[in-house]
Amino acid sequence: MKKMPFVRYVNLLVFLATLTANGLANALPLNNQTTGEISDRFDVYFVPAGYVFAIWGLIYLALGAFAIYQLLPAQRDNALIDRIGYVFAVGSLANTAWIFLWHYEYFPLTLAAMIVLLISLIVVYLRIRVGREQVSTADRWLVQIPFQIYLGWITVATIANVTSLLEFLGWGGWGISPEIWAVVMLVVGAVVAGLVSLTRNDIPYVLVIIWAFAGIAVKHAETSIVMLPAAGLAVLLAVVMVFSAVRNRQQRTLFS
Repeated sequence: MKKMPFVRYVNLLVFLATLTANGLANALPLNNQTTGEISDRFDVYFVPAGYVFAIWGLIYLALGAFAIYQLLPAQRDNALIDRIGYVFAVGSLANTAWIFLWHYEYFPLTLAAMIVLLISLIVVYLRIRVGREQVSTADRWLVQIPFQIYLGWITVATIANVTSLLEFLGWGGWGISPEIWAVVMLVVGAVVAGLVSLTRNDIPYVLVIIWAFAGIAVKHAETSIVMLPAAGLAVLLAVVMVFSAVRNRQQRTLFS
């Protein structure tokens, strides 16, 4: 009988380390400040309302389910999981590094860690071929969907990290107001999510972006120049998502 691949144990251990670091970051808290307290120091608009960050609970729950599922004896020969390899572990280490760098205020390095995490998730996403091949129901829910949600949130987090770092560095925005730059970032995020929806029919990913944009609209309800585009783009993405889902179903019916 084939042994369980060693990488599966590594992925579980590194995930548990990341989960622990995230928990202690706010429970202690690290460097006597919570993650949110640091974030609130930056006067930027591409940040959603506090309740939106509850999505981390869903992300870690989904990733925990994946970490357990990959170690089940019945999944020993699961080729879909094998494609992930050590990339998940690399991303988890980058996540953990980001937490310490953020709490100890090495803000330029946080962007480097975030980019490593983003790239690792993109690699995993491509390897598990979301929207490109049919997989079992279990693989869909316990392998693909956890990474779809995770990548969706880290897409938003990367943009937020960039805006916070620029504010920390005192970037003047080339004379353009922070509100306008927030709108530009919203459009960039919406274009990325729209393309993912149209090319991959990725509902979980787009739902995360919609969740974040709605949260930005809520947080900046009194700043209409930010609130209206955030809310409008959230609605537009919902329309694109439904269109993609309907088109995908019609195509499957046509070719079945």
